[in-house]
Amino acid sequence: MYDYHAHTNYSDGAFLRWMVDAAADAGLDGIGFADHCNVSPEPSAQRYKRALGFNLDMTYERRREAIEAVREEAAVDVFDAVEMDYDPAHEAAIAEFLDDAGFDYAVGSVHDLDGANVHTRSHFADKSEAERRELVDRYFEKLVALVESEQFAIAAHPDLIERNPHLRGFATEDHYAAVANAFRSSRTVPEINAGRLLDDYGEFHPAPAFLDRLVDAGVEVTVGTDSHEPDEIAPRTREIEAEFDRRGIEAVRLDQVVKNA
Repeated sequence: MYDYHAHTNYSDGAFLRWMVDAAADAGLDGIGFADHCNVSPEPSAQRYKRALGFNLDMTYERRREAIEAVREEAAVDVFDAVEMDYDPAHEAAIAEFLDDAGFDYAVGSVHDLDGANVHTRSHFADKSEAERRELVDRYFEKLVALVESEQFAIAAHPDLIERNPHLRGFATEDHYAAVANAFRSSRTVPEINAGRLLDDYGEFHPAPAFLDRLVDAGVEVTVGTDSHEPDEIAPRTREIEAEFDRRGIEAVRLDQVVKNA
């Protein structure tokens, strides 16, 4: 099994070498480091980058040197990737950066909604139900645009809104159908993401009903543990393997994921 979505100290994860060693200990064949990156010119995005250190657009060459060094003695394949914040308004800037950087592959994610990160519970807590429904509509519109942009091999945690209790439960079958149709016409594939499976949220992304819809539509999926610490990789990998076995499906390999890149 290959894990195509993990993080290192080049964004909000642990030391790169520790993560590689943990992937080998977990029995993985390969691990892809998709550290956070945002190239939006919006002032709020720039403030967020400075606060959290999500500056892979400035450090990816240094990280690439570290990846090349660790590859020499790693027991697993190590991929040089990126998790890029996506917004339709900034497609040109994203495309220019990805073309220049030349990553092994790019993971796209929608984190921003209404000018805030979807994890920011306080931003959404006082909004009316109608407002929250509209925001969830907007989230899925952005996700469809991400898939249709053809800039990404993988779409990360495709129902990230479910992590926020103030946005949870508003996704509909129409949302799922629109996303499934987009995936069916795109090279981009969704991941089964275990980033919140073993903590407060307790589900994969996509959530069971959403994943049912994708599988029924014949959409292939790949693997992203979304691990930030070494001790997260093995338990998340086991849970994802069990989910694939339970559903009788196989994960898409990287050489298939990037087949039309």
